[in-house]
Amino acid sequence: MRFRSRKQAGQELAVRLLEWASSGDLANVTVLALPRGGVPVGAEIARALAVPLDVLVVRKIGVPGSPEVGIGAIVGDDPPVFDRTGLQAMHLSEDKLGPDIARERVELHRRERLYRGGRAAPDISGHGVVVVDDGLATGITARAALRHLRRGGPLRLTLAVPVCGHATAAALRDEADDVISLLQPQHLRSVGEWYEDFHQVTDEEVLHALRELHPAG
Repeated sequence: MRFRSRKQAGQELAVRLLEWASSGDLANVTVLALPRGGVPVGAEIARALAVPLDVLVVRKIGVPGSPEVGIGAIVGDDPPVFDRTGLQAMHLSEDKLGPDIARERVELHRRERLYRGGRAAPDISGHGVVVVDDGLATGITARAALRHLRRGGPLRLTLAVPVCGHATAAALRDEADDVISLLQPQHLRSVGEWYEDFHQVTDEEVLHALRELHPAG
């Protein structure tokens, strides 16, 4: 099975979440999508649940020479979250990754300024939060996001993705109250292989979704 697009994946994921909402397991909810790819998925969920959509900007720290392979991630001004086992296996250290972290931090803050336009991050204390991405391979970006949000005191922290590696989903259950994934393949090489259309989402698409579904527009 492959998803036609992120929009279709979000619609299917929303059906699963609507079942939870009808049972009372989701209340006072905010959807936080990880841009850029998680935003089209999160928009469909927010639309179906009739709840606000916002973004949480997370930047992946890639392996030198293979930037698509995540070895760490950052959120805001938090310290980086690393895959410690991966660092040891690749003989890497945080010091060696310092320039990569600094570069990604600059891009992270650029996106925050662009997407928020001066808006403060949502207050999630006592709220249900659904964190959404278009898929997870190593899960390091989701781990950083969940740890950041947990400190905000959410009532319930749910991770929802269309596709996630089986082992990654199991590991992330230590970080989230609930992990929902429509597909959990044993071996997930890349998220893009599970989509027919996996185009690079633009800043304009993110801003359009926020204008439509965020209360502040």
